Amino acid sequence: MRASLTASSTLTWRNGWQRHMSTASEPLLRVQGLTVAFGQQPPVVREVSFEVMPGETVGIVGESGSGKTMTALSIMRLLPPSGRIVGGSILFDTMPLHQFTEAQMRQVRGGDIAMIFQDPFTCLNPVMRVGEQVAEAARLHRDRAEGDPEALAVQMLRAVHLPDPERIARRYPHELSGGQRQRVMIAMAFICHPRLLIADEPSTALDVTVQLQILHLMREMQQQQGTAVLLITHDIGVVAYTCDRVLVMHRGEIVEAGTVYEVLERPGHPYTRQLLEAVR
Repeated sequence: MRASLTASSTLTWRNGWQRHMSTASEPLLRVQGLTVAFGQQPPVVREVSFEVMPGETVGIVGESGSGKTMTALSIMRLLPPSGRIVGGSILFDTMPLHQFTEAQMRQVRGGDIAMIFQDPFTCLNPVMRVGEQVAEAARLHRDRAEGDPEALAVQMLRAVHLPDPERIARRYPHELSGGQRQRVMIAMAFICHPRLLIADEPSTALDVTVQLQILHLMREMQQQQGTAVLLITHDIGVVAYTCDRVLVMHRGEIVEAGTVYEVLERPGHPYTRQLLEAVR
C-alpha cells in the first residue's frame, strides 16, 4: 500500500554465471547480513538484511551517517578504497555480487542495475554534451540492433519530459538547470531498461516543486518499464509519497521495517517516532 504525501527462465551470464530471472514471487535483490567497515574502525553497516521484489519500491530512510548510502554503494560495489564488505551476501537474481570481480560488475552497472546520485553535476562529464552521455549508456548496454544510440538518446530525453530534446542533447551539463540535469540522469538510468534502480537522495538538492516532479517522473518511468527501485533518503515525506515498503536505518542497523502504512502509522521504534515527529 502506498501512502500519500501531508514465468521463470534461466539465462547465461556473460561471465559464465547462470542468472535466474525472478518471478513476481521471488526477490530480485536479497541482501543478507551485510556488514561494511573502513580499515580497523567499527562497522558502519552491521548485519543488514532485506529483499526487494520485482517492480516494487523500497525506501531506506535515516539521518546522515546512518549507513544507508554505504549500503547502496555496497550493492553497486562502489565503496571508497578503504571500505570493504566484511560479512554477508548480496544476491541479484542469485548472482553473488559480493563475490564479483570489477570486470563482472562493469557488466551489471548501468545495465541490469542503474544508480542515480544526489548531485548529477558531479556525475556528468562537464566537457561532453549530454546527448552523447546518454547515447554512451545505450552503446555499452543495449544491442546495436535496437537502434542508433544517438536517436535513442533523444527519444529518452523526450521521455523524461525535457523540452526540445534535440536542443538539450547538444547542451553541456553546466548549461542546464539542476532539475534538467537530474532528468538527464534519469534518462541515462532508464535507457537500458534496468531491472533495479538505486536512487540515492535523487531530489534532495532541488526545490519542493521540482522535487515532486522528479519523484513523479521516476515513478512514471518505473511503471513503464517494471523496474524495482531502492530509494535512499533522509526525508520521511519522500518515503510516504514514493515507496511500498520502508527500512529505517540508525547507526548502521535496520531498526524497523514494514509497509509504508505500517511503519508510518504504527511506528514501533523510538528512532522512527523521532523521524516522524520532526516532520509534523
